[in-house]
Amino acid sequence: MNLRLFFLSMVLFVGCSSSSNELEIYDFQGVKKFLEPNGNKTTVVNFWATWCAPCVKELPYFETIRTQYPDEIDVLLISLDFPNQIETKLKPFLKDKQLKSKVVVLDDVDMNAWIPQIDPNWDGAIPVTLIFNEKKRQFYPQSFTYEQLVIEIEHFIN
Repeated sequence: MNLRLFFLSMVLFVGCSSSSNELEIYDFQGVKKFLEPNGNKTTVVNFWATWCAPCVKELPYFETIRTQYPDEIDVLLISLDFPNQIETKLKPFLKDKQLKSKVVVLDDVDMNAWIPQIDPNWDGAIPVTLIFNEKKRQFYPQSFTYEQLVIEIEHFIN
């Protein structure tokens, strides 16, 4: 009897445990909560996709600043990958690159409504980065070098 109970417990445990490959997927209303100041930290939000070469090139810089300034900043990577490629492209990419920053997927086809809410001058091209805290908010429609990113971070935390 104890053996059966053990196996039943294992089946329930394995069946109910969440996968580490789970990604949070939001429409823009769900993403908005990440775009507001949250306490004393500065937030760095990068909009990117696996199919965007400049985006992929700068991802290690965001990972580095996350570890370089753990008490001062939070990093959020918002993927704009196509929903039908989450399983085949995005999840394998994240596993391969071993990204430790929080990654969420923005799945909202009404780009004309949400893009101007990020910044009225955003033309929709990526990569773009939004850096903000309680005192300041800046939109960067560009890719960064590591040095450029550090300079901008320093403007917010000093």
